[in-house]
Amino acid sequence: MTRVFVDRAAWAEGALLTVTVLLAVAILQGMLAFLKTGRLQPERHALAVDPDEQPELWGLVRAAAEATGERPPDELYLEARVNAAVAEQSRLLGLLPGRRRMYIGLPLLVGTTVPQLRAVLAHEFGHYAHLDTRLGGVIMRGRAAVLHTVDVFGRNDTWFHRAVGMLYVNYAHLFLRTSQAVGREQELAADRTAARHAGRDVTAAALRALPVLDAAHEHYLTAYVGMGEPVGALPQQGEVYGGFRRMIDAQSPECIAELSTGRRPPRPHAYDSHPPITERVALIEASAEDGRVGELDDKRSSLTLLHNVEGAFTAVEACTLAAETAGLPRLRWDDLVMARAVVDAEGWARPLQVAVARALRSAAGAHDDAPAGPVEDDALPGLEAVLDAFDRGLLWTEIADRMPKHHQAARLTGASARNFMRPRVFDGLAGLVHLRLVEAGRATPDMGWSGRPGLALPEEWEQGMDDALDAAVADTPDSAPLRSLLAGIGSGGQGP
Repeated sequence: MTRVFVDRAAWAEGALLTVTVLLAVAILQGMLAFLKTGRLQPERHALAVDPDEQPELWGLVRAAAEATGERPPDELYLEARVNAAVAEQSRLLGLLPGRRRMYIGLPLLVGTTVPQLRAVLAHEFGHYAHLDTRLGGVIMRGRAAVLHTVDVFGRNDTWFHRAVGMLYVNYAHLFLRTSQAVGREQELAADRTAARHAGRDVTAAALRALPVLDAAHEHYLTAYVGMGEPVGALPQQGEVYGGFRRMIDAQSPECIAELSTGRRPPRPHAYDSHPPITERVALIEASAEDGRVGELDDKRSSLTLLHNVEGAFTAVEACTLAAETAGLPRLRWDDLVMARAVVDAEGWARPLQVAVARALRSAAGAHDDAPAGPVEDDALPGLEAVLDAFDRGLLWTEIADRMPKHHQAARLTGASARNFMRPRVFDGLAGLVHLRLVEAGRATPDMGWSGRPGLALPEEWEQGMDDALDAAVADTPDSAPLRSLLAGIGSGGQGP
């Protein structure tokens, strides 16, 4: 009996030792992987700028470093994000100084004033400039290392990492909860440093501006740069990011602010050390006045710090775009708007044209039971043929039923079915009208820097098009108002 007990105890000790060793190995793997990522690698996705090339920008950066008692960066890079950050060579978890690199986003320069940029830079250096820098730095590097190691466990799907990882994750949660207060305090301390260097009111304004600017840049990339995706084209060189200046210049601050209205902020990490922006602004504004209200009157754009702004946008674009993306055809903004408008109009019109083609075949006695199937482009009816089919009473008896719809919508009948399909028929008819106006040279591209890009239509069409389309897709279709508008540009032949 004693022998069995001893054997079991020995087995348990051996198992515990094995698990401990494996756990230590896994943790060391995660830590070493993190330390390796801390090494400054050659930068391929940002533009390095020398002091001789951009002396004013370097001067502002060095002034912010000096004001916070910190070393200036050894390298300065421009990138394509709304961002400012400092990276440093990892050496003994940050206890020993190393080579430092600063990143500044071109969109940040576009949307901030020089005083606001000064506050942002001072905040970045402020992370390193407090009396508790050494201890705080170790804690913050420790938090980053723990988060990285947890991520390593989460991405590895082996049975060992799943089993052992749970032990480390529980420890990590305890450490992160305990150290989160340190991270939040360092963030607030960096805000205070920025306020001392750049002024209380300017720092608060910069903090408020950052989420607004981020939303505006996201809107720009989607609404302007992104409009070239369906046509496989990009704006001209330098305009992929450079066009953001035009949008910011064209819109009022109120309009820019509206772009972030209702935008859900990104969900913070459970252990994020950044307090909410509203809380940070409130704390800054609650501090004593510093007599530097005049800083707000300096409206110089941070872009004025750059030499050869056009060249900077072009060079950053070359550094950041993937090779296959950079190789796409380049179009002027107006040409890009027109190309996208045509593609969109064709996409709206085609389902209606296919449905009309099928309905006409059916009305002519052809067998057409299938709701879908290939229809050759040269067999698609033009605008007048579609209106003729409407006038024959085919819209709600034959055409609408042949347009694509969700299977649940296919069960609708009568007025419910018509009301469901009417917007789709409206869009299809509007697409045909847009194509006709483009073909006739009566629609022109409108960049809409103060709104959204699209087509500018003749005045009579802007005023009467929607009513004419509504009449054409009514329960009893009336194409006369639309035909009257078309008469002013010529009905055309068999095209759209």
